[in-house]
Parts: sequence; structure tokens; C-alpha cells
Amino acid sequence: MRQTRRPDAAVATMTADDAAGPRGLGTVLTVLFAASSGALAANLYYAQPLVALIGADTGLSRSTESSLVTLAQIGYAVGLVLLVPLGDVVENRKLILATMAANVVALAGLAIAPGLALLFTAMLAVGITSTAAQMIVPLAANLAPVEERGAVVGNVMSGLLLGILLARPLSSFLAEFVGWRGVFGLSAGVIAALGLASLFLLPQRRPEGTRGYGALIASLGRLFLDQPVLRRRALYQAAMFAAFSLFWTATPILLLREPYGFSPGGVALFTLAGVLGVLAAPVAGRLADRGYTRVGTAVAIGTAVLAFVLALFGESSLAALVAAGILIDLGAQANLVLGQREIYQLDDTIRSRLNAVYMTTFFLGGALGSALTSPVLENFGWQGVCLIGIAMPAAALVYFLVVDRPE
Repeated sequence: MRQTRRPDAAVATMTADDAAGPRGLGTVLTVLFAASSGALAANLYYAQPLVALIGADTGLSRSTESSLVTLAQIGYAVGLVLLVPLGDVVENRKLILATMAANVVALAGLAIAPGLALLFTAMLAVGITSTAAQMIVPLAANLAPVEERGAVVGNVMSGLLLGILLARPLSSFLAEFVGWRGVFGLSAGVIAALGLASLFLLPQRRPEGTRGYGALIASLGRLFLDQPVLRRRALYQAAMFAAFSLFWTATPILLLREPYGFSPGGVALFTLAGVLGVLAAPVAGRLADRGYTRVGTAVAIGTAVLAFVLALFGESSLAALVAAGILIDLGAQANLVLGQREIYQLDDTIRSRLNAVYMTTFFLGGALGSALTSPVLENFGWQGVCLIGIAMPAAALVYFLVVDRPE
């Protein structure tokens, strides 16, 4: 069912100085959007290979180390629900700048956290405020000319995906020199610099939405219930992202222990395997443009299942772990792009809310995967992690093939 046009639909009103739209965003602004999105999204993943180091420094038990990653992802989901929809009713430039400023404060608090209470609070705040990345993507779509919109959004999403994929190796590498606290301190500096550049370069966009905040947030639940395409694509990606988070939270812990005994730098080299996942985005986009969304979805989800089948041999085979890391990233990123293309076709007047529902749902899946990592690894070992990693995307694949038949 296609959403009808709403009277509170966001329509950009820009001054001549701000209006990048008809002329295109230009290289500088596109790069700024891509870099900002990538740096903000990376904040959620710096901790994944560092949980063992953070736990040893702060006194967290092994069974609760992965809760730090879970908190960041839960925070991101909260921000997607409570902050991102404001892009349909609040002037976008002010909203993004304020959220980025809060992100700098949260990162600085995390870097100097003296105890567990502030550590957990700051990590949650980092997740919430990192959703500025998801305010930037719809802004880029709304500012771009119609004939360039796909290319502009693709470029911005490439920056966001690179941030996600480079975060793990970068944090592992930097931790050897500046420690885990230094990683978050450096991130605060990067976000502050990008925020300063945005202060001078970011165009204004004044939406004309008339809904109050409560009604705006309440509409998210109705979108999830009323739009079957949105609901299904979000749940497929939730299963994929749960498996993705499970793998990338558990694998660094495995590599730091015997028999591998990797240093943080060694873990950084390993996690570079995931960077190849960015190659999936343009391929998935082209498949969808040519009408192969269904085939692409089946292949993407099946790739995640195959990744964990290979990972079953990971305790004794580093090659199997590397192959699994490449495949899980390829599958997750391809399915993300295929899903986004589907939901953005539903209604172009409420993209911020569609994006919020989609992202919130699958990040909750990621939070579940992270939360399961430490207790499953400690109680059932690596094989238990892999079996859960197989089960989640496999269930999504079966539903997709058997129930979600094309009309």
C-alpha cells in the first residue's frame, strides 16, 4: 500500500545563498556530507574490537564486555526514533549542528570516564547523538536535483559505509598507541572539526511540516504497521545486522585469546577484511535498478548464512575467519542498500520517518546480536556463536523465499 501525500509533508524552503538544489551540491558539500556521515556512524563501531581492553581497564567481566557495544546501538535506535524524525519539522542545519555538538561532548565524556556509571551513560549518549548521520542523508536527498539525487545519495552512503567498515581496524590500530580512551578522544576532535566546517558550509533547509512532536513520533509506529514493504525489509536487515554485530563483536575477543593471541594491531589488520563490504553497495544498487531486487536479496542473505558456516572452522583456521568476515560484510551491506531503495520508493514526502523506522528496527537487531555475544561465547563457546549467527539470517531467508512472494 502506497502512502498518500500528507498535508504536513516536508518541503524545503531555501534562500538563494543556500539553494544547492537546482545547481547540484557540488564536490565540497558532497564530500562534507559523506565525511560527516562516515565519522558519525563510525562512533558505533570503535568499541567492537576494544571491548576486551575496555573491560580489563574498567573492571567489566568477560560476560558483560559486549554490553558496551549493545548500549551504543540501543542509543542509536533511541536517537533514530526521537531525533531523526525532527528533520521533517525542524530546520535541518540547526538540528544537525546541535546534534553533532552533543556528540562531541558525549565522546569527550567517554574518553575521560572515571567509572562504570559515566562509561555506560556516555556510551549511550554517543549512540543517541551519532544519529546526526541519518539526518544528513535525507538532507542530501532533499537538496539534490531530481536528476542527480541517486548519485548524490549513493556518494553520501558510500562515505557512511566506509566509516562503518574502517572504524574497527582504525580503532584497533590507534589503541596500540593512544589506548582505548585516546580513540574516543580523537573521534571527538574529528567530529568537532567537521561540525565547524558544517557551520560555514551546511545549507539551510526549512521544512514546512505542521505536526507536533508527539504526533510526529506516534506516526512512526503506524508506518511500521501500515507499510508491509517497510516492515519486511526492516526485519530482514535486523536479522542480518544481528548476525553482523555478533560476528564483529565476538571475533576480536577470539583473536585476542589463545591460540591466536593477537595484539590490537593484529586485530586491526584482520578487521580490514570487512572493508571489502563497501564494494557490495554499488553492485546491489545496479542489481536493483535492473529489476533484480529479489534475486539480490536472496543472495545477500544467503551470503551471511555461508559466512557463519565458514566461521564454524574459525577456532583453528584464520583463513576461514577472514573469508567469513568478508562475506558477512558483503551480505549485510548489499541487503542494506537493496532495502533502502525499496523503502525510499514508498513516499518521497516522509523520507526522514521512513528512514527512522528502517534504521531503528535493524539497529535493534544489531543490539540484540551484540548483547548475545559475551554470554553465548562464555557459556557455549565459539560454536554457539556461529550457530546463532547461522540461525538468524537463515530464518529471514526462509521467510523471504516461502512467505514473501512477489504479487
